[in-house]
Amino acid sequence: MRKIAIYGKGGIGKSTTTQNTVAGLVEMGKKVMVVGCDPKADSTRLLLGGLAQRSVLDTLREEGEDVELADIRSPGFCSSLCVESGGPEPGVGCAGRGIITSINMLEQLGAYDEEENLDYVFYDVLGDVVCGGFAMPIREGKAEEIYIVCSGEMMAMYAANNICKGIQKYAQTGAVRLGGLICNSRKVDNERQMIEAFAAQLGTQMIHFVPRENDVQRAEIQRKTVIEWNAQCPQADEYRTLARAIDENKNFVIPKPMSIPQLENLLMEYGLLGV
Repeated sequence: MRKIAIYGKGGIGKSTTTQNTVAGLVEMGKKVMVVGCDPKADSTRLLLGGLAQRSVLDTLREEGEDVELADIRSPGFCSSLCVESGGPEPGVGCAGRGIITSINMLEQLGAYDEEENLDYVFYDVLGDVVCGGFAMPIREGKAEEIYIVCSGEMMAMYAANNICKGIQKYAQTGAVRLGGLICNSRKVDNERQMIEAFAAQLGTQMIHFVPRENDVQRAEIQRKTVIEWNAQCPQADEYRTLARAIDENKNFVIPKPMSIPQLENLLMEYGLLGV
């Protein structure tokens, strides 16, 4: 079983990218469980056809700890398995605790056991890793492969570089490694070349460049992944290609984060900073 966490700047498209990639993997016949680690509990919405899934924390609050696996895990598109950690009441408590509680509960209920025959577990993680709670999947070895969703936008690259610092820290004592960057394009000038250069500086790869395409939004309006919404459209093939790239990936590294001056020089080289 491969344990993967998807990180990236807030709003960069982690949940959309994760769900569409999972759709590609389950279409290939892989058995995949997705664990949403965002308090908004929207990491599995497209796989579930827009259905609101009750989160682990809500279930525990309402029913206590006497729950079954089926109470917190729902079947989604093409037999994918969907879990939402949830979070505390707005303004109260640490959202990272929801991740810890959910993963512990899934372990207790046997969600990761061999008889489940999982090929993949995906953790869709909120924001970057400055909060220890959100770093939990990599800090405690729950996730061993990290993919960072980014774009050629300045703050997305800053966040990706910061996430690499967290991976570097935890890689010293654990098995966590960076599998690559996923560029979720924002149509920035020279974006593909910039992210390829950024990946090279980090010592990793751009595992796929996902072009910006309105079919993604059209599918989301229909509450579906692109592959389920229109399996024949070019964007569906982009996510299939990304899914295959992850499935076949053997290039896992401890990243080498850039200094801020180095990162800004790279941005200036590609025309984002300064005129």
